[in-house]
Amino acid sequence: MEILKSKSSRALRPATVIALSFLALILVGSFLFTLPFMTRDGKGLSFFTGLFTATSSVCVTGLTVIDPAVTLSRYGQVLLAVLIEIGGISMVTFATFLLFTFQKRSGFRSIRLAQEYTNLDVLSQVKSLVRTIVTTAFVCQLTGALLLCIRFVPKLGSKGIWVSVFTAISAYCNAGFDLFGIEKEYGSLINYNGDPLVMYVVMALIITGGIGFYVFYDILHFRKTRHISLHTKVVTVTSLILILVGFVSVLTFEHSNPLTLGKLSAGEKFTAALFQSVTTRTAGFCSVDIASLHDVTKIIMMFLMFIGAGSGSTGGGIKVTTFAVIAMTVVSVVKNRGDTVIFGKKVDRKVVYKSMSIAMLGLVGVFIAVCFILIDLPDADGIDVFFEGISAFATVGLSSGITAQVGKIGLCALIALMYIGRLGPICFIAALNVREEKSSTTVLPEGKIMVG
Repeated sequence: MEILKSKSSRALRPATVIALSFLALILVGSFLFTLPFMTRDGKGLSFFTGLFTATSSVCVTGLTVIDPAVTLSRYGQVLLAVLIEIGGISMVTFATFLLFTFQKRSGFRSIRLAQEYTNLDVLSQVKSLVRTIVTTAFVCQLTGALLLCIRFVPKLGSKGIWVSVFTAISAYCNAGFDLFGIEKEYGSLINYNGDPLVMYVVMALIITGGIGFYVFYDILHFRKTRHISLHTKVVTVTSLILILVGFVSVLTFEHSNPLTLGKLSAGEKFTAALFQSVTTRTAGFCSVDIASLHDVTKIIMMFLMFIGAGSGSTGGGIKVTTFAVIAMTVVSVVKNRGDTVIFGKKVDRKVVYKSMSIAMLGLVGVFIAVCFILIDLPDADGIDVFFEGISAFATVGLSSGITAQVGKIGLCALIALMYIGRLGPICFIAALNVREEKSSTTVLPEGKIMVG
């Protein structure tokens, strides 16, 4: 009896529950997309196309082999929005929020499950944080939708309400899906560089959704605690630096490119470059033709995409804090320090090891997937293929055109990357590991290895 109990306990570990929850949602979404009334032609999507679309929406990526505005009916678009919302805010968060709201006492397992998703170290903070997540998401998306209605309702009539709601959901959840195919197929926001209202509202939604729920929690509770955590400081400062780097890079290398920024006015170039820097961090909307970017711009964008958004956010990537820890570890090594120091605080070595593991596992995953994509497209441009792979892993959704060309082998590789990227490499490995973590008391002899 104890053996069965032990096996059941292992099967219901938080990482496993999270992984299976996302997988179940993807499979349900895939099936629903095949129903006839989900598409405009009344035939439904093929299961494989539905699988790719469901994975991209649940993992809030935005890579797609269809244009939602052209292919999907209103029912299909609503399903897409629902999958984005649940995938972005997470079924785990919703479930835990309902437990906390409607039950006087929540079991340790449900609290531990929420902690696994939010990356909190203090269990007592989880209940308050989950309420903050749901409340913030609702307020931000509602505000964004209302502001976008100012532009789209006069332009599109009653359809503008739905376009505004869908865009707000997709932007806040960093998904990158859009309904602007009604104007230009796969056009995203390219036609809106001269519209500050649309561009800056979408940018604000992307940033608020991608900065991380704990940052909001920290800021909202500042009046009570009179304390800003190291995590919040690292996320905000590093995010600002990365946005500035992306903005300057796009503006510098693309300002005279006639296929991207070259044909825009000075004000439109500024807005388009800033928007592209913000959206590259995992949102997936585009203000320029990605395929027409110079290679140097694509490489810089790959770097930004791989880093991604804040921990515990709707975005993907290895996360801003992971990058900051790795970068400051390098600085510490160069300065011959024994510890990684950020803002005068020592970082636990376990965090350093975890950060390096996440980055390495992410790179290995992208490399393997790129090899499979090249099986389908042996003559494809290497930079474009890596761009697509990193975009999938970091759940960004920006595409250089490769997704529309690859066959089923390449699409399967992208599906796997989106799934692993949304879960996070460490969570994915933990979900596969059926053994419980055991503390070791064995003292091993020290070995020496030459490096560098």
